Amino acid sequence: MKDYSAINKKWWNDVTRIHAGSKLYDLASFKKGKTSLQSIEIEEVGEVKGKKFLHLLCHFGMDTLSFARKGAIVTGTDLSNKSISLAKKLSKEINIPAKFICSDVYDLPNVLNEKYDIIFASYGVLCWLSNINKWAKIINHFLKDDGMFYLVELHPFTNILSHDFKIFYKYFDKGPYIDDSSGTYTDWSANVKGLTYEWSYSISDVINALIKQGLKIDFMHEFPFTMYDQFPGFMEQNNKGQYVLKNKKIQMPLLFSLKASK
Repeated sequence: MKDYSAINKKWWNDVTRIHAGSKLYDLASFKKGKTSLQSIEIEEVGEVKGKKFLHLLCHFGMDTLSFARKGAIVTGTDLSNKSISLAKKLSKEINIPAKFICSDVYDLPNVLNEKYDIIFASYGVLCWLSNINKWAKIINHFLKDDGMFYLVELHPFTNILSHDFKIFYKYFDKGPYIDDSSGTYTDWSANVKGLTYEWSYSISDVINALIKQGLKIDFMHEFPFTMYDQFPGFMEQNNKGQYVLKNKKIQMPLLFSLKASK
């Protein structure tokens, strides 16, 4: 059996430097105090001050630290050791306290022994999960009674489309898919090429995995915009900086958010 975690970890280690220097992440503005959070999660997560906050698949911690700036007591976790190393460096540089742990999400119970008021995941995390039911079990394990899990993510419907906006994948085929394309989502022309294994889950897969763990779904929302150039050449930015489809005749969901409680 392939070690999906090790293979994907190598790719994330390779792209961390590229992402940190990209316009999309805009690290320079973040260091000066600009939040990396989008209006969706700011409004829907709500007040975080004084709350214990666990961020799953945090990359190099900008969103984690943005919630820390809002008063949360944060822990960020990620598979990539280079991402976590950069997150720790950022925490010290901007003088915002945070705990960062390098771990495969499924191994977290072996390295972390706390409960959290809020568990958070966002934008491009589901495709890296080889087992969504086990992931939901991890969430339930770390969530306090009366705690909240929040997810904002690329809409699964977009998973059927290739980068050049053609119907390519099957909605109900969970994968894994092999991606050996070059570039990365911050720069499709970047000089990086690697092999990754990715998965696709339907909306019902996500909701039912959480329900099976006894969590209550409080809401699910869908949005006609996204946060990056997901389909190059077919998208443009609106006056809020969100990416929307140029062809206004096409109506399709690009993001969704979900809140579940214990």
